[in-house]
Amino acid sequence: MKRILIVAIVVCIGARCEQRQDRFQSPRERMVQTQIVDRGVRDTSTLRAMRTVPRHEFVPLEWRGNAYDDSPLPIGYDQTISQPYIVAFMTEVIKPRKGQRVLEIGTGSGYQAAVLAEIVDTVCTVELLPELAASSAERLKHLGYRNVVVRQGDGYLGWPEYAPYDAIIVTAAADVIPKPLIEQLKDGGIMVIPVGSLEIVQSLTLVKKLGKEVTTETVLPVRFVPLVHPR
Repeated sequence: MKRILIVAIVVCIGARCEQRQDRFQSPRERMVQTQIVDRGVRDTSTLRAMRTVPRHEFVPLEWRGNAYDDSPLPIGYDQTISQPYIVAFMTEVIKPRKGQRVLEIGTGSGYQAAVLAEIVDTVCTVELLPELAASSAERLKHLGYRNVVVRQGDGYLGWPEYAPYDAIIVTAAADVIPKPLIEQLKDGGIMVIPVGSLEIVQSLTLVKKLGKEVTTETVLPVRFVPLVHPR
């Protein structure tokens, strides 16, 4: 009888865990379809990653019920987790694929890094705020993302030790495109970065590097927190 009781408890716990996971599966599928696919994102790797990464794990507990809403959410320290569509759009435009090394500037809670980690070989991500750098590193490790390395530091300067990068994603708005990030792009590399001040709608800008030639293209109006560059 004792053995049967233990087995019953284990099964019950497993069922509760499964129900808890299923509780977020439908909202996540709905998020991908209505917020991302219906708005034109088509890259299969990006869509798979957005369906896989548990966004609710990257928001504070009090916001978990809103994790799959069509909006950014606060994560503390005057920072936000980006709207799901923006995460998917920025992922798609850099054309991520297996074998690549990607740099992210502005780790936040680690959500964008996790999405990238589902696709590319290595994600290097830099966060200025020590508290967010520490918590996101722990969260990513807990969720099993072994191909993400987190550094606390000035994102404006990039992470030269791992350069060059196939692609760079910047999740904070810069007044100008930082020169160190352009230098750390591979020949043929792509960067996506919001450019502009907080007082105006910023421009999500696609930067392409081919030899010594660097081209820029505005692709979307956005609003991001500022990229802080300590001096």
